[in-house]
Amino acid sequence: MPLVKGGQIVADRYVRILDDAPIPANGAMLVPAERFLADASELIARQAETGVIWPNNRDIDELGPYLDRLALVALVFPKFQDGRAYSQARILRERLGYRGELRATGQVLRDQFVFMLRAGFDTFEVKKEADAKVFGEVAQRYSVFYQPTGDGRSPAFRQRLQGFATRAPALRGAGR
Repeated sequence: MPLVKGGQIVADRYVRILDDAPIPANGAMLVPAERFLADASELIARQAETGVIWPNNRDIDELGPYLDRLALVALVFPKFQDGRAYSQARILRERLGYRGELRATGQVLRDQFVFMLRAGFDTFEVKKEADAKVFGEVAQRYSVFYQPTGDGRSPAFRQRLQGFATRAPALRGAGR
C-alpha cells in the first residue's frame, strides 16, 4: 500500500507486528491496540520507535499515559462512512497534545484528504497508487479555512482579526 507523508510517496519504516509475534529489539514497529495495551511497559521501554494501530471503536483516552513514548498512532477508517477516527485525531492533537506522527489507515479516499489534514493527520496509507499521486494537488487546493481544527492553521476569522489588530493603531491615528 502506498504511504503518503508530506505530500510525497514514501517507504513505510514501520514493521507491523502481529498479536503473537516476538517483539524485535530494534527497528520501528507498529502493533495492534490489544497487543500494545497488554505489553505497554515492555513496548514503551524500547529504544526504537513504537507505534500503535488504534481502532475507532476504542476510547482514545486510553492512550493518554503513553503518548509521550509513541512515535506513531495509526487511526483506522474501517469504511468511508465511519468518521470516528476524525474525532479521535482531533482529541489526540487538540486535547491530549500529541505531536507525533498521526496516520490514517483503512478506507482512506482522496475525497477525504483535506478533511483528514484538517483533523490533524499527517500520514496516509492509501490503497490506490493513483490516489497517492494526486495527494499533493488535493492538499494544496485550499489555503484558507473557516473552522479551527487540529492541523494548527489559523482560521479565516483569526487571520482577519490579526490583520485588523495590526492596522488599528494606524487607523486611530488617521482621524486626528
